[in-house]
Amino acid sequence: MANEMVIVLDFGGQYNQLIARRVRECNVYCEVLPYTKSIEEIKALNPKGILFTGGPNSVYDETSPHYEKAIFDLGIPILGICYGSQLMAWTLGGEVATAPVSEYGHTDVEVDTNSVLFKGIEATTGCWMSHTDYIKQVPEGFKIIGHTPVCPVAAMENPARKLYATQFHPEVLHTKEGKKMLSNFVMDICECAGDWQMESFVENTVKELRGQIGEKHVILGLSGGVDSSVAAALLSRAIGKQLTCVFVDHGLMRKNEGDEIEETFTGKFDMNFVRIDCKESYLEKLKGVIDPEEKRKIIGTEFYRVFWDEIKKHQTDCLSYFAQGTIYPDRIESGKGKNGKSDTIKTHHNMVDQPTDVQFLGTIEPLKDLFKDEVRKVGETLGLPHELVWRQPFPGPGLGVRIIGEITAPRIAVLQEADWILRDEMAKNGYEKELAQFFCVLPGVNTVGVMGDHRTYADLIAIRAVTTDDFMTADWAKIPYEILGKVSGRITNEMKGIVNRVVYDITSKPPGTVEWE
Repeated sequence: MANEMVIVLDFGGQYNQLIARRVRECNVYCEVLPYTKSIEEIKALNPKGILFTGGPNSVYDETSPHYEKAIFDLGIPILGICYGSQLMAWTLGGEVATAPVSEYGHTDVEVDTNSVLFKGIEATTGCWMSHTDYIKQVPEGFKIIGHTPVCPVAAMENPARKLYATQFHPEVLHTKEGKKMLSNFVMDICECAGDWQMESFVENTVKELRGQIGEKHVILGLSGGVDSSVAAALLSRAIGKQLTCVFVDHGLMRKNEGDEIEETFTGKFDMNFVRIDCKESYLEKLKGVIDPEEKRKIIGTEFYRVFWDEIKKHQTDCLSYFAQGTIYPDRIESGKGKNGKSDTIKTHHNMVDQPTDVQFLGTIEPLKDLFKDEVRKVGETLGLPHELVWRQPFPGPGLGVRIIGEITAPRIAVLQEADWILRDEMAKNGYEKELAQFFCVLPGVNTVGVMGDHRTYADLIAIRAVTTDDFMTADWAKIPYEILGKVSGRITNEMKGIVNRVVYDITSKPPGTVEWE
């Protein structure tokens, strides 16, 4: 890796990816690695800094994740967070014990602003705590630089050894000045220059792709989502007509999206674009199916079959490379990071195995080291339409998991129209950028209504909108009543006789999920 690097060493924390994202916001390349990575492997990567994540364990439990003491003697700056701070203290001879009083949520922390870590930070700053254990005694050579009324060591440092630790989580937005703290660590303590820029990423990646592919051809599965679209645009810039994009239109996309995708990639990019219309076959296979997991399975299996059948047609003449829009969180969550040892959280649609009867020269994943926000920046740099780059997150099964019960052509049309009205109204009011995700759901509920002097018995539409930083937790969005009123009015009037009631989902995650199925 030509760029300078900072490593996040994961001890089971739920915010491992978030820490890496915060580091990259400083324009410094960062990777998440498991705590099982050997010290020799870490030294070989030559990182400018290391961050230890939090985790659910107690360091004094011998079965908990630990790391060899020698890592603290490498001369590489280390910042321990939550469990990582306790691990640092415990390993270096300090004392960690069960806290007399646990801290969860917002906590005011008194910090020593003379510390480089807290440069430019308020002396009393709001932080996010989540711990049962605490550092009772700091190791020799360490100084306490942060405390609360019930946590004597909310932060500690040993500047001579470039070792720092916080009991709180600076990576979450709930820690008011957390980004500044992490910037202080990365830029001032680790002395990073900040050379991780998306413009240079595009230029360097295009050169690498041309060198790797040469005169060969590349086949890419284009879903129309942000990741695969940006991957297609990047490959198009690199190899032009040597790229063939296969778009499977299963009829479960949002209104007009299939046509918009085709228009974008046939009109603005140099490539071969293949669109497979299989709406009817999907409807036939989904006929009478109401169980959500069965629907997901049918949609995924049929997509897999149609896609690979088409790929085989393009493999008759010569071997090609296969490309996909895998991004960094996909690799971490699928347990297929560079180390191959991460626990599997979920298997992503673009991380599944290829059929054994299809042979490729290799797999190309040009976005494999990027987070979603970085992928969007690349898309903008490549000139993709704003509407595509900032497209709302969309599940792999499409509207199939937003239609409760049986999926039919008329029900798809109803949801597409209602969802389009919602998106149009949010865009007109400039509110779409305020939300992480918003969409309509067709619950399969009919309600009594009245229009004019006539009784109606028509569909109910539910609106779901959330705010979140990482989608691990989410809060229901506080959309102004005026906007909700306009959306409801438009849906019931423009879909007169079809929809007569609109409701708003005010459930956070947890206990609910973002999607309904």
